[in-house]
Amino acid sequence: MKKILGTILLLFNMAVFGQMKEDSIQFSKISLEILNNGKGYAELKDLTKNIGHRLSGSEAYEKAVKWAEQKLRDAGADKVWLQEVIIPVWERGKESLHIQISKGKWKSLKMLSLGNSEGTGGKDVSGEIIMVKSLEEYDRLPAEKVKGRIVFFNYPFNQGYVQTFLGYRDAGVYRRNAASLTAKKGGKFAIIRSLSSAFDDVPHTGTMSYENDIVKVPAVAVGNTTADELEILLRTQKITAKLNSNCRMKGEKLSHSVIGEITGKKDKSVIVVGGHLDSWDVGEGAHDDGAGIVQSIEVLRTFKKLGIKNNHTIRVVCFANEENGTKGGVQYGKMVKENNEKHLFAIESDAGGFSPRGISLEMDDTKRNEIKNWVDLFIPYGVYSFEGRYSGTDIYPLRDMGIPAAELVPDPQRYFDIHHTEEDTFEKVNRRELLLGATVMTQLIYMVDKNW
Repeated sequence: MKKILGTILLLFNMAVFGQMKEDSIQFSKISLEILNNGKGYAELKDLTKNIGHRLSGSEAYEKAVKWAEQKLRDAGADKVWLQEVIIPVWERGKESLHIQISKGKWKSLKMLSLGNSEGTGGKDVSGEIIMVKSLEEYDRLPAEKVKGRIVFFNYPFNQGYVQTFLGYRDAGVYRRNAASLTAKKGGKFAIIRSLSSAFDDVPHTGTMSYENDIVKVPAVAVGNTTADELEILLRTQKITAKLNSNCRMKGEKLSHSVIGEITGKKDKSVIVVGGHLDSWDVGEGAHDDGAGIVQSIEVLRTFKKLGIKNNHTIRVVCFANEENGTKGGVQYGKMVKENNEKHLFAIESDAGGFSPRGISLEMDDTKRNEIKNWVDLFIPYGVYSFEGRYSGTDIYPLRDMGIPAAELVPDPQRYFDIHHTEEDTFEKVNRRELLLGATVMTQLIYMVDKNW
């Protein structure tokens, strides 16, 4: 009996080893194709330099829709279509922020209004600055100390987190809530220290929101250097700030997400890979999220180029309006539910085009463990971490339906230096790092398609 069991175990191990060897060979073919012939870097240059930043609702975004539609066709998609999405339209317009120390000359500060913020209607709004360094400190301030003043929320990005997305999450409450917190106590507008890991004077924008039935006051961000200077000055001197901004919401309009797919040979169950096509209206939206868009298209192109016979439909979704509304992801989830369309898996790339280090898995433990069993195949490509339990914003509606969801995890150390700034340009993206991300996504989808 022991001999029989030993033979069975040996045969099983040989089968497993043989399967791993076959998968390893396919991984190598995928890597060689993308690193040698991948078009993602050239396509990112085309998107960022010929279209540039592409805020939802802008003319540039509509150009990006046509661009993505054509790139998916060029990649070999069997079917390409546009999904209608009603999106909010926000316009920045001309804006300026000045400070005056005592009764001296006005000094201009680098700043950006936060996304979806109301402006001042083109009029000067001024008042004395008061500074708080935490929500707890602000909560202790009586309303009479805030009324008629400008609140400076000087909460720094926590540099102690090795995983910088934790620092971003920690500081994010100030960006989202500063305006409403200020309005509740009668303040005129809010200034926040940017959600930035860099030691520079580059302001970072990003979406904010207003609570219902609260006066909508403006909110702006300043860079770290300016924030530090303001802090020093405010310790000993009275400072007046003056804001003039024309930003405003302009209702809603019809726009589109862009979708392309290659049909499954076995069934029509769907595997989604995607990123968001929109960006903020500064910089070029290269890392956020041009990188995710071209990586997703690269997945489809590589399957077609290598002649991989996918069992299930592989669908690329270029989501609309992630930055200031997430309407594209919501609409896609609604379509899936209404059509009762079976989805096996979804992964988004929306954390920059840096070297891939892991894959975050938001799914039940059975599926998590199955993917984690493939770790030895990914280690040669620098991917070792499968411990994260979150997924991309646009695929949250799918996750909420119980569909296994994931996100590519690139090296995070530089991302929040340039996130949502004028610095997010094509020149900040490295070709090999970008294409390695596309490689890992293609390899993962190959494994999911083969085994699920």
